[in-house]
Amino acid sequence: MVTIADVARDAGVSASTVSYVLSGKRSISAETRRRVEASIRRLGYHPHAGARALASSRTNVLALVMPLRTDIDVPVVMRFVTSVVTAAREHDHDVLLLTNDEGPQGLRRVAASAIADAILVMDVEADEPRIPVLRSLLRPAVLIGVPDDPEDLSCVDLDFHAAAARCVHHLADLGHTDVALVGPSPTVYERGTSFAGRFLHGFDGAVRERGLRGGTYPCPPSHEAARACLDEVLTRQPDVTGIVVHNEAALGTVLSELDRRGRKVPEDVSVVAVCPEDMADGFAVPLTAVPIPSDEVGRIAVEMVLRQLQGDAAPEVRLLSPRLREGGSTAPRR
Repeated sequence: MVTIADVARDAGVSASTVSYVLSGKRSISAETRRRVEASIRRLGYHPHAGARALASSRTNVLALVMPLRTDIDVPVVMRFVTSVVTAAREHDHDVLLLTNDEGPQGLRRVAASAIADAILVMDVEADEPRIPVLRSLLRPAVLIGVPDDPEDLSCVDLDFHAAAARCVHHLADLGHTDVALVGPSPTVYERGTSFAGRFLHGFDGAVRERGLRGGTYPCPPSHEAARACLDEVLTRQPDVTGIVVHNEAALGTVLSELDRRGRKVPEDVSVVAVCPEDMADGFAVPLTAVPIPSDEVGRIAVEMVLRQLQGDAAPEVRLLSPRLREGGSTAPRR
């Protein structure tokens, strides 16, 4: 590992001079600074995180709180995590991922340890219990998800209410009058997860607005549960011709089970998915879908929290407008 002494020796200066170049605490001649910076680049030197934290009172670490529960689709969640990590690295920050479901106590522990400069929180609930603690910590924080009352905290997410409405209006415009929503696991709704509730309200509102018959069906994330869910859809709504799938774990099973039961997509049933764009393209029939903008959400969340660290950001709520991308899984009702 390259040390500050190696850089000093290569540049022909003292170790303290290298330290002053890195910290900017003393004036260094332009020529000396250029020599030191050239040596840093040539040797690939990276300041020790602990020493840098002591010098600046910053750790350059962002804490990302994402409880990994059994009822979530981990591959999709990890897309958000990856986008946060990628955006943080572009700004010379690392990410500490916290996956235990510790609630408010976990936030207090992170703040007390001073291991992170700011906190990003996922898996946000409509009545988010961590908001009072986040406000009391006096530490920059951003929610990836939008509670019913964010108070003075910044939030960013896809506008799931509008996304659901786009799906329903697309099906209604194609002449479908009997539609169903295959949603997330029942426990996701019971927990009051914000994105699920907002999507459900958007679906129900658009169904009423367009005068359609609609039903909602929570679906646990397993093959057997998805089959049982589709059984329930077809039993309760035998004339259904439009299905919105807001459950990436169930999506493949819903499509394969429709085919196995002789219901062709899109000839007999039109399907609209809410999922990552490459997932929608990965089926035999590319799906009509509202893509999940995980890259954009993660980038915006990091930019928001870094602006707070710089002291020049007011609280804001960013809801990203949904984009419906038409594929081969929807068609006019026969």
